[in-house]
Amino acid sequence: MSLKDQISDDMKTAMRAKETERLGTIRLLLAAIKQREVDDRVTLDDAAITAVIDKMIKQRKDSISQFEAAARTDLADKEKAELAVLAAYMPEQLSPDAIAAEVQAAVAATGAAGPQDMGKVMGVLKPKLAGKADMTAVSAQVKAALAK
Repeated sequence: MSLKDQISDDMKTAMRAKETERLGTIRLLLAAIKQREVDDRVTLDDAAITAVIDKMIKQRKDSISQFEAAARTDLADKEKAELAVLAAYMPEQLSPDAIAAEVQAAVAATGAAGPQDMGKVMGVLKPKLAGKADMTAVSAQVKAALAK
C-alpha cells in the first residue's frame, strides 16, 4: 500500500471515529500533496510525499517555537498535536550513531578534505538520509567531520 493510500485510509478512519483534530491534520496533508501534484503536474511517489510531510513538520516545529516565545501555549499545543500526527507518516528516524557512520562513509567516498567539500558530501548524503534524519543535524555532523 502506498503512503498516499495509507493517508487516505487514515482520513476515512478518523472520520468514522470522529477524531476532528486528527482529521483536520490529515486533510491539510492531503491538500498539500494534491497542491504539489497539481503544481508539478505529476503523481507523487512515496519519497516525494515524505518530502511534503517533512516540510510540514519543519513548519510545525518553527510555529511551536514562535508560539512558545510569544507565550501562546494554546496554539503551541495545537501545533504539537499536528506534529504528532504528521510524524507518524515519516519513516523511522536513524540514531545519531547511524548518522555519524553514514557521514564518515560519505566523507571517505567523496575524498572530502575540508569545509569547501561540504557540498559534495551533502550531495551524497541527502538522497540516502532524506526523511530518515533531520538534515540540519546531518549538516552539523558533516561540518564537524570536515573541520578535523
